[in-house]
Amino acid sequence: FQLYGYCYQDSHDIPDTLTTITELGSPLEMIQLLQTSWEDRFRICLSLVRLLHYLAHSPLGSVTLLDFRPRQFVIVDGELKVTDLDDASIEESSCTSNSDCFMEFPARNFTLPCSVEGRCQSMNEKRNLYNAYRFFFTYLLPHSAPSSLRPLLDKIVNATGNHNKHGNAKYFLFYPSPSVNSEFTQKCMKSANTKYRRVPEAFIPDENYRCWPSYHHKGCLLSVFDVNEAIEICDSYSQCKAFVLTNETTWTGRQLVFFKMASNHIMPDPDKITYVKVTD
Repeated sequence: FQLYGYCYQDSHDIPDTLTTITELGSPLEMIQLLQTSWEDRFRICLSLVRLLHYLAHSPLGSVTLLDFRPRQFVIVDGELKVTDLDDASIEESSCTSNSDCFMEFPARNFTLPCSVEGRCQSMNEKRNLYNAYRFFFTYLLPHSAPSSLRPLLDKIVNATGNHNKHGNAKYFLFYPSPSVNSEFTQKCMKSANTKYRRVPEAFIPDENYRCWPSYHHKGCLLSVFDVNEAIEICDSYSQCKAFVLTNETTWTGRQLVFFKMASNHIMPDPDKITYVKVTD
């Protein structure tokens, strides 16, 4: 969380008080997040993984958030940031045997190894990671994800929840963003059977229909990797008869596309390309 300033106050009325001035964030509402696009939710998860990685390797050592719940976080410019550090701890639990390193959660329990130094190995990091899994990843990552990415996302989510060798912050943090992985996307893309007529420098101003999730509340505006993915999406909607490629992109570089239910009125627009479904 970005710190802009702080003030230490020591008076008879309020002794030993530190006031901080930080960046302004929006409260995290899980229901609202589930109504946003998958890319936005992926961005939030990615920022959370960066935070997990920092907590595991902070200058103070491995830091755990004992009260790791959505209410402790806010959204700032599409990124997730923690605001409440009152329950942060750098103490790794002491132990004499593995049975002392028992972590209990509502749905699952784990036993970690006890090191020769008498400390539970990576308990702080594992606690943070599993809480991130049960409060964030399990809801935000698989929900309405692109079909071509679901096997990879399932692997990440399951590995995080199971604490296996791939279930750590580094695995997710340094994995190339799947939304812009061209080779992976092209291999998993279905072949389109429907033919479309390309109309350059053209736009369909009306003929909107609503879809979910959409970047536009009055129309169907989605992100695609390429024209083939746009065709696949249009073919999946019975009301879709055309789509318009814009010159706008999301934070991952995917192109924003308007999907239309007709193409009766096409207007010139040098910044857009329209594809019209060819009917027999």
